[in-house]
Amino acid sequence: MTKIIDLPTAASAAPTAESETLSDNVFRKIQSAIVRGDIAPGSKISEPELARVHGISRGPLREALNRLEGQKLIVRVPHVGARVVSLGQAELCELYQIRESLEGLACRLAAERMPASEIADLRQVLDAHERDPAFQAGLGYYQQEGDYDFHYRIVQGSGNQMLIRLLCDELYQLARMYRLQFAGTPNRPRHAFAEHHRILDAIADGDGELADLLMRRHIRASRLNIEQRIAQGNLQRNEA
Repeated sequence: MTKIIDLPTAASAAPTAESETLSDNVFRKIQSAIVRGDIAPGSKISEPELARVHGISRGPLREALNRLEGQKLIVRVPHVGARVVSLGQAELCELYQIRESLEGLACRLAAERMPASEIADLRQVLDAHERDPAFQAGLGYYQQEGDYDFHYRIVQGSGNQMLIRLLCDELYQLARMYRLQFAGTPNRPRHAFAEHHRILDAIADGDGELADLLMRRHIRASRLNIEQRIAQGNLQRNEA
């Protein structure tokens, strides 16, 4: 019998309050706000204001901010203070070049190491992505993280612990921040979904070389899409 996976909403995906410390809770809330753009890139981080809004003392708040800095979501500027990260075009290009290379490698390893049961589960995740209302409406790709994220699951399936630390921890939320920002480009969600299926087919066939190539092409297409969007935005500002 075919197993149907229902993807969680943001609320159902969140840890329960009982399992979190105050610092964990505020870390998760600020992280989500930054990644989703509710706190704009480049915004100054005001510790007194965040402490007031979240009803938390400065100690646990600073612990949360230190963790966010470790995830590259905030940066500390000498004599200025902490700000939400805002990558320039060159830095964003470099981030995608890193992803292109390392996620290609992750696909190659996943083709060698992922068991059939994990590949089948990942196929069910893609089926669930297709049923997502926002995707069906052409508004964007499914935006939850972790085990419901195609890219995350493949990196985990590589079995390479250094890759997992880099791509599923240190750079993961920063990459998600920009993936979400540009997820609604017309036609890109459908193209990305088809590319995901081709990548997974190559992994299932044990063809690491093809899986590597397809993932590199997939991420390169996303990078070129972002560069085009940025160029169009610059043109519009120059014409205004």
